[in-house]
Amino acid sequence: MARSGEKVLAGRTVVVTGASRGIGLAASRRFAEAGAWVAMVARGEPALRAAAEEVGGHAIVADVADVGSVERLAAQVRELLGGESPDIVVNAAGVFELSPVAETDPESFDRQIAINLRGPFLVIRAFLPGMLARGSGHLITVGSIAGRRGFPHNGAYSASKFGVRGLHAVLDEELRGTGVRATLVEPAATDTPLWEGIDRARHPGLPPREAMLRPEAVADAIVYAATRPPEVGVRSIVVERS
Repeated sequence: MARSGEKVLAGRTVVVTGASRGIGLAASRRFAEAGAWVAMVARGEPALRAAAEEVGGHAIVADVADVGSVERLAAQVRELLGGESPDIVVNAAGVFELSPVAETDPESFDRQIAINLRGPFLVIRAFLPGMLARGSGHLITVGSIAGRRGFPHNGAYSASKFGVRGLHAVLDEELRGTGVRATLVEPAATDTPLWEGIDRARHPGLPPREAMLRPEAVADAIVYAATRPPEVGVRSIVVERS
């Protein structure tokens, strides 16, 4: 990780989804501090524009679960970059809902799969061809420790995050020798606004928020991967509290 004040990513271009809050916002801030041009993407326009103004990023409203919206996002980014694809794309958009499998509403299951798994796939699909044609680029996706371990009431969420890990594993194999890199960052429980809608009385055993990772710690891992030399591939990072 670069020391504070170093513009190690000056001249580089970054797209971050889920950028209006949580890990996406923290990552956008870290990239901007490192000198990168940052396109910040989220569905909610007021919060996104406020976050982009604070960070100094470029706000683009898009729904990562919608094919047409993602295609328009990619076209807009390429237009802003003079026809080029971004150097780095960070998939940080996500949703988190808890319920026992027997009580999981199909709409909740579909929503988590759509945003947490389909979303990264659509974003990767939109930007990868340009990266491959150029012979460089970096795709970074935020997974979860719940994509490696099973936790009670995490059926839909874990299904989406195990899926992300599988998608990344295949992508990593396909990218070898292309000059394009892929990194999966899998944090443990992180204190983001996703927890605000969770009824802890219905889901005992959850860690207290003060014991969770801070979004900035996960953002530091993301920027660490992005700032390795081109010949170095950081394929996965598991981030936990020590």
